[in-house]
Amino acid sequence: MYENYYGLSSKPFQLNPDPGFYFGSKQHRRAKAYLEYGVQRNEGFIVITGEIGAGKTTLVRGLLGSLDPDKVLAANLVTTQLGAEDTLRLVGAAFGVRVKDASKAEVLMALEAFLVKQSTQGKRCLLVVDEAQNLSSQAVEELRMLSNFQFGQQALLQTFLVGQPEFRTILQSPNLQQLRQRVTATCHIGPMDAVETQGYIEHRLKHAGATGRPAFLPAAFEAIFTAAGGIPRRINMICDRLLLLGYLGNTDTFGDVEVKEVVLEIQAEAAVPPTNFVGHKTNWSDSVSRDLKPAGLLDIDLDKVRLPSGMSESMACQLDGLGGEQYDARLRRLEGSVLRLERISLETLVMLKKLVGAVSGSPSERVQ
Repeated sequence: MYENYYGLSSKPFQLNPDPGFYFGSKQHRRAKAYLEYGVQRNEGFIVITGEIGAGKTTLVRGLLGSLDPDKVLAANLVTTQLGAEDTLRLVGAAFGVRVKDASKAEVLMALEAFLVKQSTQGKRCLLVVDEAQNLSSQAVEELRMLSNFQFGQQALLQTFLVGQPEFRTILQSPNLQQLRQRVTATCHIGPMDAVETQGYIEHRLKHAGATGRPAFLPAAFEAIFTAAGGIPRRINMICDRLLLLGYLGNTDTFGDVEVKEVVLEIQAEAAVPPTNFVGHKTNWSDSVSRDLKPAGLLDIDLDKVRLPSGMSESMACQLDGLGGEQYDARLRRLEGSVLRLERISLETLVMLKKLVGAVSGSPSERVQ
């Protein structure tokens, strides 16, 4: 929408991973070096972790794109909330191995035969498992068993396990000791710092064809870093909305004011409104306290509050009355809805009776 307005060749801050926009921050360069080292080893497991939106998928896709397709055959596994056997079948399907109506033993034999065939043709097989933190212990063990496949002295399968930070905790489980011994490289992608955040934004704008428009003031870079915490996907979300704001308001330059406006809009859209369903338990006082205290509007120690005699009872009665009025109003709305539904049902029933009468009438009557 805003690309033509700013003279861009593409969207610079799209949320989908795109290796073409790869930015080599210190964290990402380090992670890439670990990945390249692990690929050269051509065995075992490589573990990559990072926060949501830290750039894990972009990094892995960039690495896979740099590999020779005539020498490396890669398969990507995304859906990981499966049982052990289903995970095994998904691995086979990702490599094009027939798994339908096959037993587990048949899947394993077919997969091993496929890997051996690729090896004899001079190809290596690489499995990328995304969202690895969702894997069950049994599924992880199945993946480890696949690493036992060998042809002579050569491992037939190498696996990348890509997940969120909690996957590192999962790997420390006592029952995964054998897997840990197969890990050849591991790295964690942390957030970018303020300088890298500015470089990241400028890099993506330049890659999208920007030539001075739009312009970000230093205060805007600082505000974006504060709001996004150095996480690439959050940065993309804020900057994409900034460019949309500029397009709608004919603005080419952004400062901290515009950034804060966009951040507030995103926060408001993500906020969950209070639920008013009957039977839903909501602690009103706690929600009000949470909403007000961060803004510095209410900071009272209720244990120290002393009300005059009789006032607490009077306030309690008033609050009870308010609660009763709210429930009465809610019941009246429900009664009105029921009456409307009843009226619609009756009208529908009358129409159906007329339709049945018309269909069941004599042929002569229908002709007339």
